[in-house]
Amino acid sequence: MTDADDLRRRTAELLAAHPPALTERLDFLRARFDAGLAWVHFPQGLGGLDAPRSLQAVVDAELDAAGAPGNDPGRIGIGLGMAAPTILQFGTDEQKQRFLRPLWTGEEVWCQLFSEPGAGSDLAALATRAVREGGSWIVDGQKVWTSSAHLARWAILIARTDPDVPKHRGISYFVCDMTDPGVEVRPLRQITGEAEFNEVFLTGVRIPDAHRLGEVGAGWKVAQTTLMNERVAIGGARTPREGGMIGIAAADWRARPELRTHDLHQRLLKLWVEAEVARLTGERLRQQLTKGQPGPEGSGMKLAFARLAQEISGWEVEFLAEDGLTYDDWTMRRPDGVDFTGREAGYRYLRAKGNSIEGGTSEVLLNIVAERVLGLPPEPRTDKDVAWKDLPR
Repeated sequence: MTDADDLRRRTAELLAAHPPALTERLDFLRARFDAGLAWVHFPQGLGGLDAPRSLQAVVDAELDAAGAPGNDPGRIGIGLGMAAPTILQFGTDEQKQRFLRPLWTGEEVWCQLFSEPGAGSDLAALATRAVREGGSWIVDGQKVWTSSAHLARWAILIARTDPDVPKHRGISYFVCDMTDPGVEVRPLRQITGEAEFNEVFLTGVRIPDAHRLGEVGAGWKVAQTTLMNERVAIGGARTPREGGMIGIAAADWRARPELRTHDLHQRLLKLWVEAEVARLTGERLRQQLTKGQPGPEGSGMKLAFARLAQEISGWEVEFLAEDGLTYDDWTMRRPDGVDFTGREAGYRYLRAKGNSIEGGTSEVLLNIVAERVLGLPPEPRTDKDVAWKDLPR
């Protein structure tokens, strides 16, 4: 059984063999993966040691203290938080060996081809088609709101493989090479002026059957693993007390006493308490994750994250008055990721508007919490037993 002392010993051996100050960043990350110290709860040979998930913090603390390089999780978050756990659970041995190492080191960026113009909240209504042709699938369709598609080498993709069965049962799950012919990525300019999102057009894209995850027609089950992990990744990130956006708001309050009012003080106190409750709830959720896969509770965390981000950023803009409207650059650009804490208040306010849409809309997540956490009766659904091709569109 791997324990904390064993992990400290392994980490010390890694640092001795590959001193961070003398080792190229990518070489160090590869060595860390091969030593099983990337994500210690993964199997041996796949970046882990079959250790308890909670012990990852031991490794991270030792490496941080030694000044070891990180793998830039903000840039490769979709790969780390969504693709990796899905590949681990449903991938073949060959798929795990091929994809997990360069995913974790950041050599290959991933994106998520799920939402469509006509299938956002009702994702199972997707219309992108995958037709079997020998040992491959020919895919045609359009995806939207695809973060990092302009950077990605690989994508996790769900497509309809059987239109003659109800919508949830005719979906299959694939890994798509974003460099293949027929894949076109177009930027979607957002309210911030940037285009971190994209729309992706798939025209005759050939995906080998060896890049299918799970059984044919079982893609919705595979996708649920991705979605549950996505919501934990968005809403359950570890932060210290008074970290993240509430920390910025509190710092503004302390630095600008001339702008304080009683009403703003009361609202800040309320937001501070709610942010701390969300942080502690996230800690409990991560403790639960040490015993299994994420469940619908992650939807509650993502709900809280979206609401708090919007309310805190709104408070900050109001508190800073005319200074709260400042925003450094409206130039159209395609960033590597989202930076909620390193930009101006105006950017945070605008970008937070997307938090209640991306990763599952708040309305859909409320239904998930109601039905799967609280056990309330589900809403009536008349399309569950109707073939997808017969649904009105």
